[in-house]
Amino acid sequence: MKLLSSVFVALAAFGTPTQAAEVIVAVAANFTAPMQKITSQFTLDTGHKAILSFGATGKFYTQIRNGAPFQVLLSADSATPARLEQEGLGLTGSQFTYAIGKLVLWSKRANFVDDKGEVLRSGKFDRLALADPKLAPYGAAAIATMTNMGVLAQLTPKFVQGENISQAFQFIATENAQLGFVALSQVFADGKIAEGSAWVVPENLYSPIRQDAVLLSKGRDNAAALALLSYLKGEKAKAVIRSFGYDL
Repeated sequence: MKLLSSVFVALAAFGTPTQAAEVIVAVAANFTAPMQKITSQFTLDTGHKAILSFGATGKFYTQIRNGAPFQVLLSADSATPARLEQEGLGLTGSQFTYAIGKLVLWSKRANFVDDKGEVLRSGKFDRLALADPKLAPYGAAAIATMTNMGVLAQLTPKFVQGENISQAFQFIATENAQLGFVALSQVFADGKIAEGSAWVVPENLYSPIRQDAVLLSKGRDNAAALALLSYLKGEKAKAVIRSFGYDL
């Protein structure tokens, strides 16, 4: 583990514009905005370029197993990177937590969601958006929340499922669903909920959303891949991650 960390640091130090490389990165949809901001600064600081694809963690797992060219995975959970390491598709010892996500029940409408989530018990809405729990950890966290609240059975007929958390967000943003479960990072700006109304779900209602990164086997010898993983551990990246409401 120490050896791998030293490799990250050494290669990151050589990430100059004259030695620029490209890395293809699969990124969990909830981390879209912060990753775009981080990689923009990463390119300025190192000269390396990150080519980003955003989507559901479960779908990325299938694509990687089927030979997709991704070199780094930023997952929305810790289980998927661990599984990829076990299957030889991720470099052993490269997995680390880059952020801890938070689930939020959100509506674009002001004063629609109360600060205790009691709107879920009232059922006074037609559609509730969430990400597919089979593909997206935030969707699984939403199911766990409703199960622990004892409202899952009554709310299931109202579900509108997106393939990933970005699609769930769009359902709510366009008001095709009056409310739904999304990542706090999608609705958080300047230290507050940017628009509408929201309930930050207490963490005792779902398992911690520990989001882990892993170096994939196709990125083993890629200087940009190693430099990016090192950069994610640095203070500049951490500041961006915190600014979107994640814990570290």
